[in-house]
Amino acid sequence: MSARLLRLVPLAALAFLFPVPAAAAPPELPDQIAASWRTDHVFVYPAMRPGFPPAELDRIRAATRTVNFPVYVALLPRTPATRAGDLDLPTLLQARVGQPGLYLVWTVTDDYWSGDEILIRPGGLKGRSLTGVQLDDKSDNKLITTRPAPGIVRTIQQAATAYDGRPLPDVPAGDLPPPDEEDSGLSTTDKEDRSAFIGMGAGGLAGFLLAIGLTLRHQRRRPAPKSRPGGSKKPGTPATITSVQLQADRWIAKADRAVRSLEARIKASGRSRAKLNLPELLDQRDDASERLTAARALRSAAPDDLAATAGALVLARQAQQAAGGNEVQPPCFFDPTHQPGTVQAAWSEGTEVPACPACAKILARGETPPGFRLWKKSGLLRLDHKAVPYWTLDPKEEPLLATGFGALEDDLADRAGRVYGAGR
Repeated sequence: MSARLLRLVPLAALAFLFPVPAAAAPPELPDQIAASWRTDHVFVYPAMRPGFPPAELDRIRAATRTVNFPVYVALLPRTPATRAGDLDLPTLLQARVGQPGLYLVWTVTDDYWSGDEILIRPGGLKGRSLTGVQLDDKSDNKLITTRPAPGIVRTIQQAATAYDGRPLPDVPAGDLPPPDEEDSGLSTTDKEDRSAFIGMGAGGLAGFLLAIGLTLRHQRRRPAPKSRPGGSKKPGTPATITSVQLQADRWIAKADRAVRSLEARIKASGRSRAKLNLPELLDQRDDASERLTAARALRSAAPDDLAATAGALVLARQAQQAAGGNEVQPPCFFDPTHQPGTVQAAWSEGTEVPACPACAKILARGETPPGFRLWKKSGLLRLDHKAVPYWTLDPKEEPLLATGFGALEDDLADRAGRVYGAGR
């Protein structure tokens, strides 16, 4: 063996003893975000950066400089890993950073933006809860969702109100949908019925049009009803499904966070020697989890149904109350999307129902609140729609309505279970 080969033998042995390390795996997404926040408090997912509108980023960054606390923003695509219900990213990221402040994670699907957030104050500093400010903000669920800046800027403003009590500013007109942009009120089933009608044979179509023509002719001959002075105003239309969906999803995320926090308390109590309140905590967890499960089932099984979405909102709000150890409050009988029914108000002689403060004031004047309205189907093929208070509908067709979304009896989770297969 030559001297040159002999010199290579030790080098080969060292190669086996100290192998060259493989390429390191990329850090997990929370670590990427936390590392990026050291230099820029607004993180944009790498694949989204090339086409992200600079004006949106400029507006978000400008809003972060208007408050007296740090603001951390992450803009991500909506995937199973980034959904608020599956992973509490704001809390996880705050643990990575370890600093007080407002942490916002906003995700997008197609052109729909939604977010989750957490406000952490310095130790000992108290103030209003961010959730309370958001629930009192009547503009919170009216913002457009096709761009992230309107919702993020408003959340920063809400956090500032919770932090130091400053008043909420007005929402710019550009952050609100156009006044004439209303929900059509047609469900998927309605659209299928209409499609089926369009595809009917010529003979059936002619007969249908003839029936309509005769009806309209008859209506034209009828005298118009005289209006009564001081009579009730024209009934309103149902709430837009989008606004109720946003409220329901927000409450589901908050309830999920509350249940997770309760689970941590249960584990801590289990490790403690005293274990004095462990049974009570377990009862709270079971109650909250059952309501949250039912809320998610309603959102999943009937995502575009207005009544089911309102039921999900009620159940998620109650789940958050139960997980926090608070009394579970019934919804407002007249409108489940209002504040909880904290007032037992007289509706008619011998009849009292739980009502929110706003509806209770209307009842005190001897009037009935407009109420939560749903479309009542009628006519041939049930294509005619009329907005009516939900309590006038047949509960056999809408089981969730039978006890006023659980206002008269705490059975909404049970009803959701019977109809959609989840709950208690």
